[in-house]
Amino acid sequence: MKNSKFHRFLRDPLLHFLLIGGAMFLLYNQLNEAPLDSKQIVINQAQINHLKALWKRKSQRQPTQFELNSMVKQFIREEVMVREALKMGLNQNDGVIRRRLAQKMEFISADIAALAEPTETQLADYLKSHSENFAQPAYLSFEQVFASYDKHDKQTQAYAASLLKKLQEKPATNISKLSDSIMLDQQYLQITQHDITRIFGKAFASKIFSLPVGDWQGPVTSGYGVHLIRINHKVEKKLPPLNTVREKVRAEWMAQQRRDMDKTFYETLRQSYEIIIEDAAVNNAIAGKTMTQASIENQAN
Repeated sequence: MKNSKFHRFLRDPLLHFLLIGGAMFLLYNQLNEAPLDSKQIVINQAQINHLKALWKRKSQRQPTQFELNSMVKQFIREEVMVREALKMGLNQNDGVIRRRLAQKMEFISADIAALAEPTETQLADYLKSHSENFAQPAYLSFEQVFASYDKHDKQTQAYAASLLKKLQEKPATNISKLSDSIMLDQQYLQITQHDITRIFGKAFASKIFSLPVGDWQGPVTSGYGVHLIRINHKVEKKLPPLNTVREKVRAEWMAQQRRDMDKTFYETLRQSYEIIIEDAAVNNAIAGKTMTQASIENQAN
């Protein structure tokens, strides 16, 4: 049992992320070990490879020698400027620099998350657990006969009922001669509930999706008047097979991994610090304490 738990722990992607993150920090420290007052700027092969990778990611090709030389010159210029700026304390109390440095740390966690490639099982599980994001909407095809309140006034419902009886007795009746004039189509093909709601209203859309296929039904009311409906075809909402939406599922899975990794990455770093907030209300709010809990703790102290 213990061995089984240990093996599951070793296979945990989060453990892999943290180990990779630690390795990246060690590599960063090795590449940037020169103190600020050092007069040496060493551009090692790892840094050159990193510049090449950045160029390829942006341009989708390897840089030419001229382009690589230009990148190294720019890197040296930035390194000189950054070191001199840090010596002068220009980074202190500068909101823009603070946000930029924080953003670069977030990029590290995003890069770690990007190293993880999902398995087919993970993608299938993600598709199932987030079905609302990928499901193909229900749709139907229907035709209608319309009875106008303006034309029939209080007799509209009775008139519609008589039309319904006629249509049920003779389904092949030419409906264009029965329907009152309306600035809408008499037939709609493969229309979703969202689009029906947009045209006829929510109550109308909900009602006709509950009707059976094949027979004339009604009356169904909308803001326009009274409708008699025949559903000719209906397809229920369904989850597509993974192979038809794999790239979309993978993209969303990767985005979720980045969000999860960013949260874990930050929380792991934050544990190394003692946070002191001298405003009690702010401190309690950030700590997630209610006013009652804070009051009890204060009395205990």
